Amino acid sequence: MNKTTLARTLACLFRSGLLSCGLVLAAGLLAFALAAENDTLEVFFETNPLETKAIETQAPEAEVFKAKSLGLPAKETDTPYVAFGQWLPALLTQFNQLPEVQAQLTRQQQAELAIQAADRAVYNPELGLNYQNADTDSYSLGLSQTLDWADKRGVATKRAELEAQILLADIGLERNQMLAERLLALAEQAQSRKALTFAEQQLRFTKAQLSIAKQRLAAGDLSNVELQLMQLELATNTADYALAEQAALVADGKVIELLGDNNLAFSEFIKEIHVFVTHAKQAPATELSPLTSTLPALASAYQQVLLARVNAMQVKADTSADPTISLAAEKEGTDNKLGVGVSIPLQVRNNYSELQAVADKGIAIAEQGYLARERVLTAKQKHVLYALPRLLERYQDWRELVQVSGAKAAKSLSQQWQAGDVSTSEYLQSRRQLAASYLVGLNLETAIYQSWLTWMGESGQLMPFLNGTAEQISQAPSHMPNAAARTVNQ
Repeated sequence: MNKTTLARTLACLFRSGLLSCGLVLAAGLLAFALAAENDTLEVFFETNPLETKAIETQAPEAEVFKAKSLGLPAKETDTPYVAFGQWLPALLTQFNQLPEVQAQLTRQQQAELAIQAADRAVYNPELGLNYQNADTDSYSLGLSQTLDWADKRGVATKRAELEAQILLADIGLERNQMLAERLLALAEQAQSRKALTFAEQQLRFTKAQLSIAKQRLAAGDLSNVELQLMQLELATNTADYALAEQAALVADGKVIELLGDNNLAFSEFIKEIHVFVTHAKQAPATELSPLTSTLPALASAYQQVLLARVNAMQVKADTSADPTISLAAEKEGTDNKLGVGVSIPLQVRNNYSELQAVADKGIAIAEQGYLARERVLTAKQKHVLYALPRLLERYQDWRELVQVSGAKAAKSLSQQWQAGDVSTSEYLQSRRQLAASYLVGLNLETAIYQSWLTWMGESGQLMPFLNGTAEQISQAPSHMPNAAARTVNQ
């Protein structure tokens, strides 16, 4: 507050006839002006002893607190960085205890048993006994064994192994998608809690500003219309707080539904996403093709091609003629007889050539399915590597413009309004613009998490990334700052 404004305010007091409280108000305004001159208000609303006494006398409901005017944390207020290794193990332990994951483990055991079952002999020996009652009784004993001439057992074992590998690949992809869904729910929960905290700070600050507005109205420095604008702003902030609380409850409910608890350890990892995207984008173009072909999500489609080839081998083995060898011993009266026999099916009426052609067509279908899957994943990978860097750039711009410049603008606006240099309507409009900018940043963070986690889940890279390279990427140097208001939900 400059001296001219202070003199004008004091003159207004004496013209208004408020001589009885003029000294008290003048002392309060003087202390207020000195505080503004010394930048003690800055982004916070603080009261000195004289102001506290005046507020307790005129507005007992006003709460003495220390809240940021717009809830825009500066860089120096960021909490220390929390690496994956400090919160991810507990989350994975909780994740592995889910019934869905336990069912996947049982399916893996089932696939292993299927391999053992396939690696057994195809044909069992046959034993035959015969007795004939006649003038001369005869006894016979026969043993026959069909030979696996076409190696049906080996083909069945290969088929079971491939089916198990396909099952494991599908389970791994499902697990990646499940974990991505739950990490996204935790990220949205963190964002909703930041929005709730911000709405609460807005509400508390508006209450404090309303108390100041009442004092300025009593001093004749503010009109009744402007006071009503502040009251409407308080009502708006109250509604915003209620909506933010509802959104936070919905986010908590989603986390409980997916993980069974809404207070799991979690820390934002924008830095890791930035390093991952930077490394992927800086990779030479020659590395993208083999990188795409080795995506875990393509493992199942590639093994489907191998399975189609094994199916063709199995059709050939199943329709092959396997010989049967038999041994027989017979006693008729006093005569002993020994016989050896060999039988081979004759594929005269049906040579199963059509079944073989169907199996061969299955190979071509599986190959085309793999190529289609690869094309889709390649397009998604290109889109992610195109979109995510731009989202991260916009996020960096938001941090620099809103978190730093916005906080300074909020401080300047608050001081100018309290000094009477800015009208209440302009002040409230500016505050709403800054508040909207902050909420846009929260939505931008959520969009980054959603885009990255969705891709990592669909491509099957999330679990390998977390298990193998998370610590290395976390320790890599990066110019990307941590999230705006990093939270660790304990």
